[in-house]
Amino acid sequence: MCQVLFAQKHLLTSFQEEHTTPEKFYIEACDDGTNDVLAIDRVSTEMTLSGKKDIPPAAVTRPICGIMGTIRLVAGVYLVVITKKKKVGILFGHNVWKAIDFDIISYKKTMLHLTDDQMQDNKTFLSMINNVLTTDGFYFATDYDLTHTLQRLANTSPDFQDMSLLERADQRFVWNGNLLRDLIAQPELHKFAFPVIHGFIVMKSCCINGKTFDWTLISRRSCFRAGVRYYVRGIDSEGHAANFVETEQIIQYNGWKASFVQRPCLLFHRLPQFSQHPKQPLKMDGFQRHFDSQNILYGKQVVLNLVNQKGSEKPLEEAFAKLAASLGNGMVKYVAFDFHKECSRMRWDRLQILVDSVSEMQDEYGYFLVDSDGKVLLQQDGTFRSNCMDCLDRTNVIQSLLARRSLQSQLQRLGVLHVGQRIEEQAEFEKIYKNAWADNANACAKQYAGTGALKTDFTRTGKRTQWGLVMDGWNSLIRYYKNNFSDGFRQDSIDLFLGNYAVEEEEGSTPLRVQKDWKSPIAQSISFNVPLPSSGDTWTETLAYVLFWGTASACTATVILFNGHDFVDAPKLVQKEKMD
Repeated sequence: MCQVLFAQKHLLTSFQEEHTTPEKFYIEACDDGTNDVLAIDRVSTEMTLSGKKDIPPAAVTRPICGIMGTIRLVAGVYLVVITKKKKVGILFGHNVWKAIDFDIISYKKTMLHLTDDQMQDNKTFLSMINNVLTTDGFYFATDYDLTHTLQRLANTSPDFQDMSLLERADQRFVWNGNLLRDLIAQPELHKFAFPVIHGFIVMKSCCINGKTFDWTLISRRSCFRAGVRYYVRGIDSEGHAANFVETEQIIQYNGWKASFVQRPCLLFHRLPQFSQHPKQPLKMDGFQRHFDSQNILYGKQVVLNLVNQKGSEKPLEEAFAKLAASLGNGMVKYVAFDFHKECSRMRWDRLQILVDSVSEMQDEYGYFLVDSDGKVLLQQDGTFRSNCMDCLDRTNVIQSLLARRSLQSQLQRLGVLHVGQRIEEQAEFEKIYKNAWADNANACAKQYAGTGALKTDFTRTGKRTQWGLVMDGWNSLIRYYKNNFSDGFRQDSIDLFLGNYAVEEEEGSTPLRVQKDWKSPIAQSISFNVPLPSSGDTWTETLAYVLFWGTASACTATVILFNGHDFVDAPKLVQKEKMD
């Protein structure tokens, strides 16, 4: 358990009043037996290596679980610490934790140096940081690298293994990377912090045929081009895909280890639009860079595009197919599967058509396998990249089916499953497996869209139900409300947390203070500020009542219809064109 201590200096005035003035933070290293302490000067913000002997006896001490890092807001620098954690499980002998609660502590001793506007802006920025921290799904390990897949870790050099967790972490998945930028610059301080990933982790001890094995599912959400479903979408010029997720399934049995990696990529869910002139050919730069990097990281690629091949999604499917074909890359294969058409009228058994069609490629790509002596027996030579419009609704269903097929082969190879046995027949494990994958979908969807995923009734039960359809409709309604009236704030929160927007200390004006458009007050005045007639006993009074409210409603609807964007909660901190 790390500890943070606040140094206090007692001053005795002529009135014999005691004033506590914190001057430094002292943070003990997480390493057992070490005497090292991180000292943070609250005035100069300087971070230095110190010892336990330097901690003032009067320091107020409280336990914490680790530090997320520091962030600069209008009032100055803040220290972000983890105050509560929950054990998820043990991975290869290392404890994996979920961060449950956090605290944001100001370096400043007072806020009197701020104007009223600055105070309000600082309060808003603090609520943004809290908004991200309270979004469920932060995980860490103090002595294991959660940012890399098992195969990637096995293929590293001894020099890599000697690096600190902060040095060797895959920066795509380090969500506190921006908060740790000052600390990372000083290698001697790396022991005081660790990478924190965002996504979902479940770890279960399972039993089949009397043989106990550990089953783990890890979804790592990229911090590059992260955001909410309406404001961050597509691929940028650097090749970063919006809301990229890497999902790894791990098995441990009698010292043997197996891993299977997939990647859901979430596209946008509005009428498809392309950020270029309609007469120009589709640009290849970002698309090419994206798949070049994916080939390097993951090997061969099968793109499973699950969007509709008619209606509003059709142009996106056609454009994606055209771009994939123009790559001329033998390492990228494109497979289109109209999920909704094929599975219409509750025919979800037809998903097996897709699984069967890619089975040879899945067998070719294989999975990663290490024996009890640490010898690598198999490598995964390619991955499946599943695409739907957003939120892991369709992708999670397909991912769970492909992962089960890989798991079937792994468990047979390890001798857990007998010849001819199927995972689907193992009722106890099947329940664990389905619920975990459904929980994975819900967790990632909430981080992205604000609600749980759709279609999880099939993932949990293997059947599509009428109640599942009702719940999907409810979640879609909640998504619509949140995406229109709260996602601007959520997007600003993510951009601030990840460093896409930097706050200048005591800056005079921030993008938060945006003048309201003239249309919004007009619409409000129509329905709220005009004297309202009431219905009466005579037909003329009733008619006047109906005509008034009918006219008011029509005018309000017209204003909203033609000026809808003015009523939407849009991001303020980062310009929209930078996110398209």
